[in-house]
Amino acid sequence: MVTLNRIYTRTGDAGRTRLATGESVSKSDMRVAAYGAVDETNACVGMARLHTAGDDAFDTLLGRIQNELFDLGADLATPPKPDEAEGQALRILESQVARLEGEIDAMNGQLPELTTFILPGGTAAAAALHLARTVCRRAERDAVRLVEAGAPVSPPALRYLNRLSDLLFVAARYANDRGATEVFWQAGATR
Repeated sequence: MVTLNRIYTRTGDAGRTRLATGESVSKSDMRVAAYGAVDETNACVGMARLHTAGDDAFDTLLGRIQNELFDLGADLATPPKPDEAEGQALRILESQVARLEGEIDAMNGQLPELTTFILPGGTAAAAALHLARTVCRRAERDAVRLVEAGAPVSPPALRYLNRLSDLLFVAARYANDRGATEVFWQAGATR
């Protein structure tokens, strides 16, 4: 249980923050950037949900994803240790990645085949989901940079980000009246 009695603490005024382990790091640390971009993704999904409230199943899916994004933020804010016991830290699980794959396949099966690129837009929900997708891709790039710099990141966390961006793309298509109101790219149309 998290208790937040005071919102401002002044402890970050000097540009430092603490990871979930208690370690003090710069607010510009790559790990902070990665879980910060996950937080931004979550906010974008929340904005998309303003437009999906009429579809209970779809809105429930996005609500679950928002909760999982908090879990993902906790995962990224807690560097894995080589001797970490299972369940010692909150981690994204392979089963969560697999569930996203199943949901992608189920939604994509209801959409027309895609034969060209689409422009982010269409319905308000689709536009918001495309924004969430692009922010999620940034979070993924930030997490990959962290790994490339030699910092430990749980592999399921990276896979979750990759699948989530795919799911958000398919969800945006789904939110465009199951593909009926998509806006297609017209290469070179304004030359």
